[in-house]
Amino acid sequence: MSDTKNKKIYKAKVAAIEKVTQSSFYIELKCENPVEVKAGQFVSIYCGGLTLRRPFSVFTNNNGNIGILFKERGKGTEYIKSLKVGDIVDLIGPFGNSFDIKNKKSLLIGAGIGVAPISYLKEKLDKNGITNTFAAGFLTKNEVPQKINIDKIYTDDGSIGEKGSIIDYLEKLIQEIDPEIIYACGPHIVLKTVADLGIKYNIETQVAMEKVMACSIGVCRGCVIDVIKDGKTVNASVCKDGPVFKGNEVVWQ
Repeated sequence: MSDTKNKKIYKAKVAAIEKVTQSSFYIELKCENPVEVKAGQFVSIYCGGLTLRRPFSVFTNNNGNIGILFKERGKGTEYIKSLKVGDIVDLIGPFGNSFDIKNKKSLLIGAGIGVAPISYLKEKLDKNGITNTFAAGFLTKNEVPQKINIDKIYTDDGSIGEKGSIIDYLEKLIQEIDPEIIYACGPHIVLKTVADLGIKYNIETQVAMEKVMACSIGVCRGCVIDVIKDGKTVNASVCKDGPVFKGNEVVWQ
């Protein structure tokens, strides 16, 4: 491990790589030194000669070994999918802030690949004895990752769990569970709905934003969003100021 401008660079060996849904994969990276990562943070992986690294939320962290859940969406993820057990990669991180874990009855919302950091968060909450319910939405049962502890599942086609988008069930979930705090990660529309309902029911919400990132350190300004601070609208970089934000502070477009 070495430090470059406060970025920790790790050499890691691929310990496992497998297809876990119809379109997503899991890779576990055994780092030369254990990596301490908080729920909600991410790492960036160098992808075989490509100029820009690719950022990934941490899905698991077993004895300092980083687990990542990803979908093949371009050359970077195509490269990662092609890796074999024993291959060496280099990653930088962890980046960003994390979920602010509180000892409150929690509702966890994940949608699609956004279940990754929420699953890691649930692990932390369980270890601390914090009451929580993890609800997740997918297109179909073939998109539900293996070996993930989800309490309530929703699928657009009804192939497993309740039928329909998780968005359609969010208010009902809040009314049934009566959470004191909501944590969420997923597509923009899911996070916006969570934030809106948090305001309606006066419940604190924390949302992990998904944005395309280039530098991962707040320099390129490619992942800027607007947030409210001290009554004023200001810019914030998802990679540096986030990826976790208070739902009621985000200016939702």
